[in-house]
Parts: sequence; C-alpha cells; structure tokens
Amino acid sequence: MIANYGYKDGSGEFYISIDTDKCTSCPVEHACLTGCPKGMFEIITDDYDDVVAAVKQSFRRSLAFDCSDCKPVGGYTSLPCTTACTPGAIKHSW
Repeated sequence: MIANYGYKDGSGEFYISIDTDKCTSCPVEHACLTGCPKGMFEIITDDYDDVVAAVKQSFRRSLAFDCSDCKPVGGYTSLPCTTACTPGAIKHSW
C-alpha cells in the first residue's frame, strides 16, 4: 500500500509517499528516522498491524517549507530521507 502525506495548494502538490510493503522489510530498522535532519518521520502501526514509517502530523501541512533545506537548491545532491531508506520506500512528489 502507498501512504501519501502532504497537501495540495495554489503553488503545487507536496506529498511524501511511503510504500508500506517496502517499509516493513527495512533491513536497517527504519533509518529514515535519523536520516531526516528535521526529524519528520515517526514509526506507527498501520491499519494492517504493520510497523511502518509515517510523516508526523505536525509536518504534513508544511512539507514544501520543511523539506526545502534538503532539496537540491539546499546543497544536497540527493535527499537524506530517500538515501537513508534502503528499501526505497520514500518518494517526494515535487
């Protein structure tokens, strides 16, 4: 299942998608928790009783602003959260 966290407004669509099937098979115990410099991720138990990563509620309405430090114009060549996610479960829509 793909879980989408984020929003759409007049300036675009800003979503972080997490493939929960890939997330449950994380070989490094959810490295995304420490990979994100802002600490945007948390571990939850989803509706199917799987332990997966999710974007914290406090960040879901401000992703464009909160992720801007890590986007390529912020000096990174790849995003820390997607690099830390070894199964490749995290994707950004913008």
